[in-house]
Amino acid sequence: MAQVETEVETKSLPANAYEPLKEGELYVPLVPTSASVPEITGRAVLWGTLLCIIFSVASAYSALKVGQGMEAAIPISILAIGLARVYKRRSTVLENMIITGMGGASGSVVAGAVFTLPALYILHLDPHPVQTIFICLAGGCLGILFLIPLRRYFVQEQHGKLPFPEATAITEVLVTGEKGGSQAKLLIQATVIAAVYDFFVTTFHVWKEYLNFQFVPLMKTLVDKNRMVFNFDAIGFILGLGYIMGLRIAMIFCAGGVLVNFVLVPMIWFLGSHMGNVTVYPATIPISHMTATEIYRNYVRFIGVGAIAAAGLVGILKSLRVVAGSFSIALHAFRHGEAQHTERTDRDVPIMAILLGVIVSALAVAVFYGQLHVTWIVLVMGLLLTLLFCFFFTTVAANAIAATANNPASGMTLLTVIVSAVVLLKFGLSGTTGMFFVMALAGMVCVALCVSGQFITDLKAGYWIGSTPSAQEKVKFIGVAAAAITAGLTIVLLAKAFQFGEAAPGDMRQVLVAPQASALKAVVEGFMSGQPVAYILFGIGAMVTVVLEMLGLSSMVFALGIYLPLQLTTPILAGGFVSHLVNKRADKTGGEHGRSIRERGVIVAGGLMAGGALGGVFGAGLRLLPKYREELIQTPFYNNEPISQTISAILFVGLCLYIWFSSVRGKKVA
Repeated sequence: MAQVETEVETKSLPANAYEPLKEGELYVPLVPTSASVPEITGRAVLWGTLLCIIFSVASAYSALKVGQGMEAAIPISILAIGLARVYKRRSTVLENMIITGMGGASGSVVAGAVFTLPALYILHLDPHPVQTIFICLAGGCLGILFLIPLRRYFVQEQHGKLPFPEATAITEVLVTGEKGGSQAKLLIQATVIAAVYDFFVTTFHVWKEYLNFQFVPLMKTLVDKNRMVFNFDAIGFILGLGYIMGLRIAMIFCAGGVLVNFVLVPMIWFLGSHMGNVTVYPATIPISHMTATEIYRNYVRFIGVGAIAAAGLVGILKSLRVVAGSFSIALHAFRHGEAQHTERTDRDVPIMAILLGVIVSALAVAVFYGQLHVTWIVLVMGLLLTLLFCFFFTTVAANAIAATANNPASGMTLLTVIVSAVVLLKFGLSGTTGMFFVMALAGMVCVALCVSGQFITDLKAGYWIGSTPSAQEKVKFIGVAAAAITAGLTIVLLAKAFQFGEAAPGDMRQVLVAPQASALKAVVEGFMSGQPVAYILFGIGAMVTVVLEMLGLSSMVFALGIYLPLQLTTPILAGGFVSHLVNKRADKTGGEHGRSIRERGVIVAGGLMAGGALGGVFGAGLRLLPKYREELIQTPFYNNEPISQTISAILFVGLCLYIWFSSVRGKKVA
């Protein structure tokens, strides 16, 4: 049957969009319930899938490189607005919502995947690509299935009571975007610039990617005599990431690296250099023989792991109130989920279809666990733990995102690893099989809670705009499938081209630090292998987190700064400073022009992140070719450190200026 299209005025949200409804008052969305507007169309599904794939690749590389993934939904919503004008019939706001929702699955699936799956490679368990994809897919599907019954409670019953910060931003972008699409052009321009820039600098010998300025005598002296090392990774996507994070968070992030490189490492060197040839556990060589990198690897990184683990536990404690109310929320939603609703804007996937989906997913997970050659009791307990954690943490994630836009994925996943390891050890699971089993379980749970947290954002934005919930729910499965396949294969590709965690002796491949997965690897290895653990170092890291929490600072951000190399946090700080300057100019300008400056800055930074990550991943693909060599493209000055590093620094400053001028020249919001 042909769909009757209704022209709908879509210029502004109703006045009560962000306010609690009065007694008897109803919310009428931007696109009314009675309107018949194109929603799930070929173009929407095509572009949603394509953008999901692109941003999955970019986000996976970004998260493994610096421990921070990409926020995909807002850039994709901007692109959707620009793409709407490509067609003779301009795409509707509901089609743009479908594109945004499908594409947004990239960030959530990747966030769950990179937090856990690289640990399998660090442990040298090397999962099959099909296993990697299945873990992502199963977790994503469970996250969607468990969230659907909660939709009505969160988006309708709590209307005006929960702020939904990210959903608000997406909604405003889509509504404002009905007026024009120049933002998409700016995003594409920045993406192309960063893709070309980062591709050449990370793939070939054109100029130095890492700056240490050790050609300056003072810097060289600090390294040789005090083990104080300054490093800077001069690439575009980290600059963009720092811009998005902002100055305050970037400073906390970089402060962790400053503590490591200019306090902890020099202090350990000072003490160890006076101890002769004495070896201090867990290292196997004397401190007096170590470089700054070896001191970090043997001692300081354990402090970082302890800080990250403690920060995750702090996140759990802060979420206790949400956790306590999660069961009642779920029971309330399921109790009212069977009612028949005929209105288009209040129509979910049938509850029986949801139950069937859960059963099929559970059977698939059981088959997956069975392939690991474990006992029946371990298989059953693992399946029960998977379903329990996925269901429980789905509500926790949805509530946390709705209230603060922060998903407590780190703390929830850490809790999953600890509880699962303790329980399954009681049933005889241990060794490498135990490590694989627990990390696979944690991977599914982490993907589920990340997907559910992002999906509740889509559903709320759709509620404000007037989308059909069942339509959003159906295409979300497509987006999750595309993201799971792409993220899984990207992780496999990067695992072949790079090392995860830390450099292995004799392996000359570059390292992607994968900080969260490295932290979880240390936890699960300690439980399952019976190896001695440097508890004092973990404890020092935990106490650093306690001190930060007492000071009211972001302990997880600082802990990641401790774990990550300084060369990754310093360019983030540079991006934060650029962000501060641009926003300061926007505040000074004020009005429509000031708002345009702020928006254009975010768009350019997002383009640098997307393009830089894509360029890096494409370079990683080239590394797998037999004839590839970094020297295929090499400038005459590459090995001249003063010239090569100086040129790299100048070009990085050029990227900063590009953000500045691209932002301040905007005179209106398109």
